[in-house]
Amino acid sequence: MTETESIAYDVVVIGGGPVGENVADRTRAAGLTTALVESELLGGECSYWACMPSKALLRPVIAQADARRLPGLAQAVQGPLDAPAVLARRNYFTAGWKDDGQVGWLEGTGAVLYRGQGRLAGPRTVTVTGPDGTVTTLTARHAVAVSTGTRAQLPDLPGLAEVKPWTSREATSAQAVPGRLIVVGGGVVATEMATAWQALGSRVTMLVRGKGLLNRMEPFAGELVAEALTEAGVDLRTGTSVESVSRENGTVVAVTSAGDRIEGDEILFATGRVPHTDDIGLDTVGLEPGSWLDVDDSMRVTGTDWLYAVGDVNHRALLTHQGKYQARIAGAAIGARATGGTVAEEPWGAHAATADHHAVPQVVFTDPEAAAVGLSLAEAEQAGHRVRAVDVEFSSVAGAGLYGDGYKGRARMVVDLEDEILRGVTFVGPDVGELIHSATVAVAGHVPVGRLWHVVPSYPTLSEVWLRLLEAYRDN
Repeated sequence: MTETESIAYDVVVIGGGPVGENVADRTRAAGLTTALVESELLGGECSYWACMPSKALLRPVIAQADARRLPGLAQAVQGPLDAPAVLARRNYFTAGWKDDGQVGWLEGTGAVLYRGQGRLAGPRTVTVTGPDGTVTTLTARHAVAVSTGTRAQLPDLPGLAEVKPWTSREATSAQAVPGRLIVVGGGVVATEMATAWQALGSRVTMLVRGKGLLNRMEPFAGELVAEALTEAGVDLRTGTSVESVSRENGTVVAVTSAGDRIEGDEILFATGRVPHTDDIGLDTVGLEPGSWLDVDDSMRVTGTDWLYAVGDVNHRALLTHQGKYQARIAGAAIGARATGGTVAEEPWGAHAATADHHAVPQVVFTDPEAAAVGLSLAEAEQAGHRVRAVDVEFSSVAGAGLYGDGYKGRARMVVDLEDEILRGVTFVGPDVGELIHSATVAVAGHVPVGRLWHVVPSYPTLSEVWLRLLEAYRDN
């Protein structure tokens, strides 16, 4: 092992996914010298093993489902998807798992890339162990930002390692369609990957420990997605846990709590995420390795004046777009503090990630899509708000019928009866992901219901669901 002399920067970022890249971009925009450390591919989980490849897999699936709802087109798309072509397009969107384009972008910002394992080595100090074993020490004049994200959580089952299970990484990067796929879990990764691989030709069995799917959303979201998955051919079993797994002559065997033997060619565990903080030197600054990092609204780690934790590692909202939002906030706050500027930490200020608490949007790209922002009815009631839920079926909207025959979906807005603002909105149905930003504006902006009456939706679009929701609120 060879050590080099220490190199000083204003800011050092550990983790080069979308979040770390955006921190670096914003600190460079503030005029601060910035080093970014990445141990794998620049662009991180989202670019190569999550958001981009999963949506590339799902887009043909959803397009075909939409086409089958249209007379005159339905007969032309009854055949199976061209799986090799879908996988090839997915490979294109991951750049073949090469990060040359991302590196070029980063260099354009003026940030300096260090490849290797980054670890804290005391306050404002980071060591980088390169692929050849060379250790470089970086010191930060103002801030170190940890943006190392999360990794898949696997259950403690005997023999699991020998089975070589899929996690989200294998599920989004596989180069062949398994004949039979067992999916363990009922959240976003589980439902999206069940949707994709069933449509690509797998026989999918879903084993869900809870009572239903997507339990972080309104109950009807999981119900409608479960119904559609079952209609598509997925064998969905709720209230079922996996007790043991083995691989016998190449076949995966999962034994459930009910004693059933489920056989598959591959098994995907989509059972949660843990912070990627076990080997980044947290112990050198008095923090617990492997822990989530508590932060204030400017993303500064509690008890420090120099360490920031941005994105999934702070456990506020495990979503790429929310992490990038936090990165913009953190980068601006680091810049303001470094230059002696005013730091606007008040709610909704330039240096406070207030939306993390009130207006986090998410889209689940199943068929139908499920999209939500803010609080569910149960969450709003638990938070002590006096609220009312207003529900309408998309069948009441002309644009839904035009979108496709048999369009099925539901919308809910959760209205705060004291302030007459929206605490949350949920849509379920084909293409509702494109509606959620309007709901996010309403929730984040605390737009009064009275003013929403003057936000006129174009006819005949799915957006008219807003008018139906407001009418239902007024009439009841």
